[in-house]
Amino acid sequence: MKNNLFKLYILGFFILTDFMVFAQPGDDTVDGGLEGDDTPPVPVNGKLIYLGIAGLLFAVYTYRRNKKVA
Repeated sequence: MKNNLFKLYILGFFILTDFMVFAQPGDDTVDGGLEGDDTPPVPVNGKLIYLGIAGLLFAVYTYRRNKKVA
């Protein structure tokens, strides 16, 4: 149980660190807009390649683990 909890903490740390690192500070503007005119747009698909690689590695790991058990 202790090992699983540690893995969840590490996973949560990496997931939340990504949000914290790339978050932009808010501005107290009168119009209430979140994006200013001088702020460049943030690419949404910037890290999708990393997600695909992680998914592929997880699939290979799961396949090999299940192949050894059977």
